[in-house]
Amino acid sequence: MKKFLCSLIFIAVGFTSTYAQRDIRLGVNAGIPVGDISDASDFNVGADIAYLMGFENFQLGPMVGYNHFFVDEFDDVSFLPLAATARFSLANLELGADLGYALGISDGTDGGFYYKPKIGFNLLGVGLIASYTGISIDGGTAASVNLGVEFRL
Repeated sequence: MKKFLCSLIFIAVGFTSTYAQRDIRLGVNAGIPVGDISDASDFNVGADIAYLMGFENFQLGPMVGYNHFFVDEFDDVSFLPLAATARFSLANLELGADLGYALGISDGTDGGFYYKPKIGFNLLGVGLIASYTGISIDGGTAASVNLGVEFRL
């Protein structure tokens, strides 16, 4: 029985390491604020890093990022998103979403529910990404439409 269990564990570990893929992705983007924050902000930038695990066509994992909205008449607004991310690949096309919580890190900024659907086109290990970032906070939403690049490390 011990030999049988050891054999099963050996096969399972070998199967997992053979077929599971692990990626680290680093992304940067720039966007145009929309919704409630668009009255006060004309531009935003962001960056994120994700550790993805999974198989050839589907991956998921944790993500941490930074979003900065440049505000015209007040202090700028910054968030630190902590989220789960998922990606589904079809040849060079990739669909994905991030869901989590964005900590408000600038003075007087509350955190809120964070969501970011995205679509990307992969070309030689670099992804060209279009996304919508939304952060639901009390009294409104900080949101933007973004274009960016994502690098596989």
